[in-house]
Amino acid sequence: MKRLPDTELEVMKALWATGPDTPRATLEDRLAPFGWAANTINTYLSRLVDKGFAAVRREGKSNLYTPLVDQETYQAFDSRAVLDRLYGSPRNFVAALAREGFAQGELEDLRALLDQLGGGRTE
Repeated sequence: MKRLPDTELEVMKALWATGPDTPRATLEDRLAPFGWAANTINTYLSRLVDKGFAAVRREGKSNLYTPLVDQETYQAFDSRAVLDRLYGSPRNFVAALAREGFAQGELEDLRALLDQLGGGRTE
């Protein structure tokens, strides 16, 4: 899997929000705030299909799009890619956050999450 450019990621977000067999017109409506031309959206959709992120099928005069990569899978992949590229390790990432300080309750939330993920282990 490869990281998506921001523009293609926005198209995927719209596709994840609408689900399988989404008509192109529906996607164009959801993406209207970006001000992209229909041809631009078509280009992004074609790229996503070529990359294996989405499938397209023709029904009558419409193309219907279905995400092939679910949002959680992509987010996990992308999060790890960013972490590896910018910080090298989860510890370095948390240390960078800590330098900026945590808002009230964030540190407790993080501890609770780590306890949950680690099965309550403390080492």
